[in-house]
Amino acid sequence: MAVCSILCYPDPILKQVAEPVAVVDETVTAVIQDLVDTMIDAGHSVGVAAPQIGVLRRVLVVDVSKSKLGKDNNHGLLEMVNPEIIQKSGRTTMREGCMSVPDYTGNVTRAEHIVVEFIDRAGQLRVIEASGFEAVAVQHELDHLDGLLFLDRVSSLKTDLYRRKAK
Repeated sequence: MAVCSILCYPDPILKQVAEPVAVVDETVTAVIQDLVDTMIDAGHSVGVAAPQIGVLRRVLVVDVSKSKLGKDNNHGLLEMVNPEIIQKSGRTTMREGCMSVPDYTGNVTRAEHIVVEFIDRAGQLRVIEASGFEAVAVQHELDHLDGLLFLDRVSSLKTDLYRRKAK
């Protein structure tokens, strides 16, 4: 479909809660494809959520399979509509970055294991268990659907936020 521009903080759309999807139709599958195309085009991204491209719908994509942190433990490309974490356990702290906050990374503590329920591109209800980096990536993208950025979860902006090195 299309590679979309990523909204960057402090764009007010990023702080809004996305609307649930009533039915997976061609408009939703077009958003899914735009998210996939945008994620792939970025080259380094492991996920993107609809609000990041200015669409306030509960849709996200995640694929950690090409990342060194996720290559050995993943479900491949996950296309999620109305995702909801129904179970979580453990705690892990990882350095997170975000295309919507391009100049910074930060240490964020999240659940290490999650069970997430969602509707896929075909309109089928799915439930998966994710752990490690994939679980963190799903939680990061799900936050975007609730108007949250990783900056909102950094425990100390003074000690846990880092300026990215210039490339």
